[in-house]
Amino acid sequence: MPSLHDAALDCLMAREPGEKLRMTHAVAAAFRAGELGVPDEAPAAEVIAVPGRPERPLLVSPREVPQRGLGSVAGRAAFLHAVAHIEFNAVNLAWDAVYRFRGMPRAFYVDWVAVADDEARHFAMLSARLTALGAAYGDHPAHNGLWEMAVATADSCLRRMALVPRVLEARGLDVTPGMITRLRLNGDDESADVLEVILREEVAHVAAGTRWFHWCCEREGLPPGREFIRLVREAARGSLRGPFNRPARQAAGFDDYEMTELEAMEPAR
Repeated sequence: MPSLHDAALDCLMAREPGEKLRMTHAVAAAFRAGELGVPDEAPAAEVIAVPGRPERPLLVSPREVPQRGLGSVAGRAAFLHAVAHIEFNAVNLAWDAVYRFRGMPRAFYVDWVAVADDEARHFAMLSARLTALGAAYGDHPAHNGLWEMAVATADSCLRRMALVPRVLEARGLDVTPGMITRLRLNGDDESADVLEVILREEVAHVAAGTRWFHWCCEREGLPPGREFIRLVREAARGSLRGPFNRPARQAAGFDDYEMTELEAMEPAR
């Protein structure tokens, strides 16, 4: 039977967005149909320094990405471009988890294949909105922070689950509700509706990160809450931007201890 790990790598390395999305949906459907297997014995994964991505957008440091006001069509297009870039990276991150982390329970692969499928759909929805606004993915510079964290956590499923879904992707749970409100205030209900779908489904994606972070902690005999805060302090150098969306984060599996510690890390304004 063909290997899910190999199919995940093919999706990960596909460069053009349309091809990556087509392959993602096809592989997810094949896995759900039982046409792809997870081998009991598989060679170790290779670190992927650069995943498949198009020549554009130009990747720059986060400081060089321009601020995006929502009061104009151009500003809303630039904002949606940034969100689309996050979703494109999220497709790659989900497939990298499937490819990289061997010997996990089948439920792990079920979760992350489903996440890849969802993220591809999110990217398509955002691309359609960009087209409606006279723009396209690649029109604006973007940063590579999500993938840089993937490389930094390639040697540890525990660290990956803590620092990608539960830190970087969970940030979307905090900021998206405010962006939805601002889009509606600026008359762009169509874009707001897309973000409503993404926000609802991202709670489940962060919850998958929580589930497998806890599983990895149990395997290694570590207390999940304290280990998460230790990793965040190490990665964020003692501070993390808030405010934090407690209800959404708690729905995604954050407990009161984690939330209290995160809020205590927020730098004073």
